[in-house]
Amino acid sequence: MTEKQFFVLGEVRDGHIHSVTFELTGKAGDLADTCGGTVTTVLLSGGLADDPEALLRGGADRVMTVEHPSLSMFNQEAEVKVLAHLLRQEAPDVVLAPATTSGRTTMPALAAELETGLTADCTGLEMDRETGLLLQTRPAIGGNVMATIKTPMRRPQMATVRPRTFRARDRSKAVSRGGVVRPEIPSELFGSRVVNLGFERAEDGGSNIQDLDVVVSGGKGLKRPESFRMLEELAALLGGGVGASRPAVDAKWMGYPHQVGLSGKVVAPKVYIAAGISGAVQHLAGMQTAGYVVAVNRDPDASIFRVADLGLCGDLFDILPRLTERIRKEVGAE
Repeated sequence: MTEKQFFVLGEVRDGHIHSVTFELTGKAGDLADTCGGTVTTVLLSGGLADDPEALLRGGADRVMTVEHPSLSMFNQEAEVKVLAHLLRQEAPDVVLAPATTSGRTTMPALAAELETGLTADCTGLEMDRETGLLLQTRPAIGGNVMATIKTPMRRPQMATVRPRTFRARDRSKAVSRGGVVRPEIPSELFGSRVVNLGFERAEDGGSNIQDLDVVVSGGKGLKRPESFRMLEELAALLGGGVGASRPAVDAKWMGYPHQVGLSGKVVAPKVYIAAGISGAVQHLAGMQTAGYVVAVNRDPDASIFRVADLGLCGDLFDILPRLTERIRKEVGAE
């Protein structure tokens, strides 16, 4: 295969490079390594507070930064025009972007502008060594099957990936390579029919479980919404947060911001505790990159035990209070 160009469309929030940018840059680096390709990460912002060179230690061969006041707040029209200009100039083979709120808004419009395809919410990305095509794997038919999609006739091949699907590279051991460039962008491309009148941050009542090192999740095995207090107590002792399976959220036991799975959030904590969760494929896809998985379930045949590092088979209403009390004594909490 000839050398391919991989582009990562990074995300900047409040001037800071979002962690998903490092995750996708690392994955693009892995893909590029299989075919001798190069990786370019693009950052659009109103102004960067972080050093973009950190991405050069995270898998990028080059970082492109575009800073303009019109990009201070999310503006789909301006971003699409700027990105389309860059991609037409560079003609990359593959473009990856995060499946965040902004990524899900920008990427379909960008794909239409470039007259190419887009695969959303991918859970797996690989290069086909024979054809040089990007194999884009994502759930289909309600998450009951995994479909692998190709884009053989159009370029670039484009895909979005949820945050925490892949792990970022260890930048402390990596060697910086390449450089940071600031391409010239025609001023008229920053114009937009959209005028930002203001910005209000949404409050979901708690920490974002995607950013936590410990997540304690519950499912229908908890039997009633009041049982989630046990999980909240355990999570508080561990300095973590509470997650939930889709059936528990559908039953209104927990709010949607806590949902883990294909239709919720993808989490990658150091420790993931699943209590009363059977382990449907839709849920597993949301926590498969967790560092250490502890499962509590009374069904010895529950699918969750297949991915668990530690399985506790028994009554969660007996196990969780004991576990919480033991941890309370270990940490000296009152």
